[in-house]
Amino acid sequence: MERIEFTKEMKKDYTILVPNMLGTHFKLLMRVFKNEGYKVELLRNDGRSVVETGLKYVHNDTCYPALLVIGQMIDALMSGKYDLNKVALIITQTGGGCRASNYIHLLRKALKNAGLGHIPVISLNISGLEKNSGFTLSLGLIRRLIAAMAYGDLLMLLANQVRPYETVNGATDKLVDRWADTLTAEFANGKGFAKGVMRSYMQKIADDFAKIPVDRTRERVKVGIVGEIYVKFSSLANNHLEEFLASEGCEVMVPGLMSFILFKVDNRMEDIKLYGGSKAKFAVCKILFDYLAGMEKFMIDIINEQGIFKAPTAYDHLKSLVNGVVGYGSKMGEGWLLTAEMLELIEGGYGNIVCAQPFGCLPNHIVGKGMIRRLRELHPESNIVPIDYDPGATRVNQENRIKLMLSVARENLAAKEEKAPEKTKIADKEPALV
Repeated sequence: MERIEFTKEMKKDYTILVPNMLGTHFKLLMRVFKNEGYKVELLRNDGRSVVETGLKYVHNDTCYPALLVIGQMIDALMSGKYDLNKVALIITQTGGGCRASNYIHLLRKALKNAGLGHIPVISLNISGLEKNSGFTLSLGLIRRLIAAMAYGDLLMLLANQVRPYETVNGATDKLVDRWADTLTAEFANGKGFAKGVMRSYMQKIADDFAKIPVDRTRERVKVGIVGEIYVKFSSLANNHLEEFLASEGCEVMVPGLMSFILFKVDNRMEDIKLYGGSKAKFAVCKILFDYLAGMEKFMIDIINEQGIFKAPTAYDHLKSLVNGVVGYGSKMGEGWLLTAEMLELIEGGYGNIVCAQPFGCLPNHIVGKGMIRRLRELHPESNIVPIDYDPGATRVNQENRIKLMLSVARENLAAKEEKAPEKTKIADKEPALV
C-alpha cells in the first residue's frame, strides 16, 4: 500500500489528530508539540460509537487497543469537525515484537476502506521505522517530551493518593488542572525543562498536594491497576475504571509511564546483551537510560521528602523483583514489567489488583493473567482479579467481578483493623526498657 508522506508543507496548516490515553500527561505533551510548530489536537470522542467504528473498519480478531485507537480516529474524521484535506493522524510504533508496531498499517488499510486513504499517517518512533520530512524527533524534542511525562506521572501519583481523603470535594482535581495549566504556560515560553527548574517545580507540586485538607481517619481499600499499557491508562478502553473504583471508596494506585519508557530503552540493551549487536547502539541507549533513571530518581526523592506520600519504586529495584519469577528476555508488550508492577504494588501495600486484559493481547495474558498463580504462591495475601476488555464485554459484568474482589478486600481490611487494637494493648502492657 502506498504511503502518504507528511511533508514540510503540510506541517504549516495540517491538524494532527492524537489518540487519547492519559489526560494530564497528553495535555502537557500537546503543548510540547505545539511549541515545535505542529498543530495538534487530542481526541476526546468516547463511547460506543468509537467501538462500532473500530469493529466496522478493523478485523474483529485484532487486539482491542488497535480497534479502539483506529476506531477513535476514524470516528473523529467522520464527525464533520475537520477539513479532511488538511488533517493528519499520528500513531506510535515501538519496533518490538508486539502487534502494536503494525497498527499503522491496519490504520492505513482502514482509512482506504473508509474512502480516506489520502490522509497521511505519521509514525512516532525512535527506531527509524518510518520517516516524514514534515515530522522529526530531535534530541531536544525527546528531552522535552520526557520532562512532560515525568510531570504527568507526578501529578497522577499524588492526585490518586490525595483525592480519596480530601475534605473539600474536587480540590485535588482543581489543583491538577491548575498545575497542568501552569506547566503548559511555561512550556509555551520554552521553560520548565531544565533539571534544576524541574526539581523546583516538582517540589512546589508536592508541597501543594501536601497542603490539601484531608481526613485519613478511615483507611480506604487500596487498589492497584496494571495491564496492557493502553487499557491500563485509557478510560475509553477500561470503561472509566479509576472513576468506578473511586465511587467504591477506594484509593487507586496506577504505576506511571516513566517505568514503561525505561523498560523499552532497557530492552534494547538487553537484546544486545543476550543476542549481540552494535556497541554504539548500546552506548546511545545507555545514555538515554541513565538520563531517564536520573529524572525518575529526583522525582522519587522529592516525593519521599514529603514523608506522607508513597513514591514509586526505582526501576532497578522494580526489575529485581521478578528475578527468579520471570526472565528478562520476556519483553513482548509489557513483558516482565507487568509482573514486576504487580509485585511492586503488593510490596507497597496495594495487594488488591485489577489486571486489565484486552482481547487479542497474548503477551499481556502470559505475563499478567498467566503469572497470577505464581504471585499468589509467593504472596498469599494478594487479591488479584483479571478483567477482560473487548467489544462484547459488558461494563456491568466487569464491574461485578471487580466488586467481588473488593468484597474480599474489605473483609481483609476489617480483619486487619480488628487485630490492630489488640497489638496496641499488648504493647501498652509491656514494661518500658530502661
